[in-house]
Amino acid sequence: MNNQVLRQFVPLNELTSDNLQSLAQKTRIEILEKGKALFKRGASDNFSFYLLSGDLLLLGEDNEKKWIRGGSSPTRFPLEHHRPRRYTAIAESACHFFRVDNDMLDILLTWDQNAGMMVSELEEDKGAANESEEEGSDWMTMMLRTEIFHLIPPSNIQAVFMRMEAVPVTKGEVVIKQGDEGDYYYFIEKGRCVVSHSTRSGKEIKLAQLEAGTGFGEEALISDNKRNANITMLTDGVLMRMAKEHFVELLKAPVLQTVDYAAARKLVDDGALWLDVRLESEHNNIAIPDSLNIPLYLLRIKTHELVRDIKYVVYCDTGRRSSSAAYLLSERGFDACYLEGGLRSLKKEEAPE
Repeated sequence: MNNQVLRQFVPLNELTSDNLQSLAQKTRIEILEKGKALFKRGASDNFSFYLLSGDLLLLGEDNEKKWIRGGSSPTRFPLEHHRPRRYTAIAESACHFFRVDNDMLDILLTWDQNAGMMVSELEEDKGAANESEEEGSDWMTMMLRTEIFHLIPPSNIQAVFMRMEAVPVTKGEVVIKQGDEGDYYYFIEKGRCVVSHSTRSGKEIKLAQLEAGTGFGEEALISDNKRNANITMLTDGVLMRMAKEHFVELLKAPVLQTVDYAAARKLVDDGALWLDVRLESEHNNIAIPDSLNIPLYLLRIKTHELVRDIKYVVYCDTGRRSSSAAYLLSERGFDACYLEGGLRSLKKEEAPE
């Protein structure tokens, strides 16, 4: 399917060209004959359907009816986003449509946003690392200065240092390869490395440099996504690394708080704030009322706009992006939790319109 066609739809228009092309290769235009149903009320399929042409009738409870015509403004968004479906969609004329697997789309969006937000984050880390080196601090002291260590049990701090292993590295060595599964969290004791992103055309885009005193590699471990960049050593050095299972047990699990919708509503009633980390286009289409929208890829550079004495209940569609966001906020000293399962886990009476 032509990626320029996909670019007209939300939130597909927010994907990078490379990931949009990947999606286009897995997507095809389908035809729905007049009188046939595209989906039925009560179905819990995991697809987003987009109408390209033709007329659809949506039939709800008590014979409620809605009509949608291909090419109209509402068709820029997925048809009937609720799960289970609240309407049956019947073709009133021959229709052309395409479908997108929601899990694949969410992974691509998470990948894009994590990659996009690395630049400013890494530059901040670089400045902090230089300051630490001037003070002559060792890697344990530098790690202990991060806010995240204020949130984990003291026994975990000792266990973190016990689980970290020193790995000598040489100039030119690739520590992390884009597209690989997340396996380790790294902290630079000595040396420098470069962060880059490989495009589908084979072009290598440099994102930033990392200096001693900087950690990297946590995004893939938190969200269970593949690596979104390459990390290559610019000098000889020494890295401290911790295996994924230890990172999850000692750092992720104690820090990340998950809540169901009922608990989240109680927190909000008591003064907490909903924080939507999806893209602005997704938020504008459907969102929990009175929620603040800061897309994940902007969150690192906008944390200074957040109030520190407020608890934040973070949400996205599935929990992938919001788990990364909640960890990031906790790492910076904010009180944050995330909605388990995201918007797609909500019951009919809980889901926003």
